[in-house]
Amino acid sequence: MSTLILALGNELMKDDGVGLKVGRLLAEKGYNVIEVGTDIFRLQSHYNGEERLIIIDAILSERFKAGEIIHVSGDEVFEKLKAEIRSAHFMGAIEGLKLLMALDERLANVEIHFIGVVAKEIDLGMELSEEVKKALPKAAELVEELAKNEFHS
Repeated sequence: MSTLILALGNELMKDDGVGLKVGRLLAEKGYNVIEVGTDIFRLQSHYNGEERLIIIDAILSERFKAGEIIHVSGDEVFEKLKAEIRSAHFMGAIEGLKLLMALDERLANVEIHFIGVVAKEIDLGMELSEEVKKALPKAAELVEELAKNEFHS
């Protein structure tokens, strides 16, 4: 199954850059990664019919500790994220993805996974908090497990 990894975030806003950093680790290993930053609509011009999308982003949550990794898939991406978790650019990314899926029939049957790393600080700066920095390898490993059928060396 072919996989496209979308790395979201803003690396000028501390922990909000975690998705981009995980994406870069995976790109170095040969995975198909697109850095969309905070613009999920970039997906449309880079999408080539991959059957699986894995989205990596920082999330905000009172229920989970900084550095925890949350994985949701399928319809849960839209339902759970809306109800329980907030992405730093939640409305733009998740609602934008939902809109793209409705408008672009190529995305209609794509398998979706969302990997969120709970942020501690989203403020001006480029350094990740210690909690989020420690979560980087684990988040990358989880994405690799999900994408294991599509490794390019």
